[in-house]
Amino acid sequence: MKRKTWIITGVAVLAFGGVLSLFEDEPDKATAEPKPSASAPDKPDEKPSAEPSKPSGIPSPNEVQTGTLILALYAVEPGLVADEDRAVDRARNVCLDITGGKDAGTVQSNAKARFEGGDVPSLTDDQAAEIVSAVKSSFCD
Repeated sequence: MKRKTWIITGVAVLAFGGVLSLFEDEPDKATAEPKPSASAPDKPDEKPSAEPSKPSGIPSPNEVQTGTLILALYAVEPGLVADEDRAVDRARNVCLDITGGKDAGTVQSNAKARFEGGDVPSLTDDQAAEIVSAVKSSFCD
């Protein structure tokens, strides 16, 4: 009886492994990078980037600047930094407006629209101006 149990268990494990192998990710052969041949020249070495990749052209604060930004936004309204990553992303977009040459009124109204909602259902115009000031003073020169 014990031998039969072991055999059934073994078959079940093999069957389960077979099913799992069907769901493994395989690179698409049409888009997979070809293997270099012996006669193919080597690719030139790519230099590693000193900075992590970021979305095209949007300024990004370093760790110290992020801390300064979070503290400044918290002073405006604590709910603004309930999700710090989201707050930094929104601040980066405010900075993009600033560096893109948009007029102060547009930058302020866009900042208000970006930061409103969720934990902060509404912001005043003064709070929006403080957000823009926090972004400028922390990382967006």
